[in-house]
Amino acid sequence: MSTLIVDAEKFVFNLLSNELDTKYVYHNLAHTQRVVEKTKELVENLNITETDTENLEIAAWFHDTGFTQKSSGHEEISVAIVSDFLKQKKVGQKRIDAISKLILATKMGHEPQTILEEIIIDADCAHLASKSFFDYTSLLRKEWEISGFKIISDEEWMKENIAFFTGQHRFNTEYALKNWTKRKEKNLSKLIKNLKSLQEDLRKFNQKQEALELKKEKIEAPERGIETMFRVALRNHITLSDIADTKANILLSVNAIIISVALSNLLPKLDNPSNTYLIYPTLIFMGFTVASIVLSILATRPNVTKGEFTKEDVANKKVNLLFFGNFHQMSLKDFEWAMGEMMQDKDYLYGSLTKDLYFLGLVLNRKYNLLRTTYTVFMIGILVSVVAFAIAFATQGMA
Repeated sequence: MSTLIVDAEKFVFNLLSNELDTKYVYHNLAHTQRVVEKTKELVENLNITETDTENLEIAAWFHDTGFTQKSSGHEEISVAIVSDFLKQKKVGQKRIDAISKLILATKMGHEPQTILEEIIIDADCAHLASKSFFDYTSLLRKEWEISGFKIISDEEWMKENIAFFTGQHRFNTEYALKNWTKRKEKNLSKLIKNLKSLQEDLRKFNQKQEALELKKEKIEAPERGIETMFRVALRNHITLSDIADTKANILLSVNAIIISVALSNLLPKLDNPSNTYLIYPTLIFMGFTVASIVLSILATRPNVTKGEFTKEDVANKKVNLLFFGNFHQMSLKDFEWAMGEMMQDKDYLYGSLTKDLYFLGLVLNRKYNLLRTTYTVFMIGILVSVVAFAIAFATQGMA
């Protein structure tokens, strides 16, 4: 491999890796490398001079570098990029023009004038005869969608591909015609088969559409969806409440242990006159610990309501029967009656679920606000206590 080819490969590799927009999922470095490999395959099986071979490889490396600036007219931009590169490498203008013509030959619809143009065109379209054709073509379609060039349906996409296979493309070189045509025809056959299958599915879908519309009102999916939404939301709220209680209990336990240790080990030592310098740090430490315990208790302390309702409350839909705090003082007979009334009224039922979800949210807001305050007090208390003890020990040492 010549030095010029090596330099071209490094230049294009860095350019496409660093400056090509990620929306180009097809016209990227991987595509360029495939075109280079197919170019090498063609020149190895055709009678091409060493200079022409090198020109073809350079053109293959640079043919899509224009995408680093824009997709429309990228061939001309690629020519400008390769010209600047070759001039820096002291390549003559005649050879630069020859390589530029090869890049311009990759324009869609260009009719090749020389065997070299035939080679690079065949290499650029070699994916049509690839076993991975459907993977590559899906990348091209995705690139069109991401870049905003075109959004196309499955049927239209298949039709465009078939039209390109049958009317717009043909392999030019003898080697490509002999070795790639069979695989290309297999891909075309699969495209046609996929299109027929898709059209058959669409036909069946259209036949069933009217029947589905008639049954639409009977489908319970919307109500099921609402019930699922309430079930998931309520479960999530209860889970969050459990998490909050667990966190509060952890803080409560930790601070209780701290107080127990302090009472058994630290406070007895304060009776000794030599330890009086520890009184203020200890009081600060104990104060923050007690504050953390109180806040943890507040975060987990339940609120109990009166637990009674009247028939007027049920008739006016003012009571939420799904919360135990509203009925725990009522008789079973009254509660069963009220539940029966609610289950007969879908609006009342969904309204009660909505209220239950809302008030659970208020409880969660209170719990988590208290928890945040508790953790903040605990953190500040630890830091302040450590600083207070450090100052006390330092002051005692200087004394």
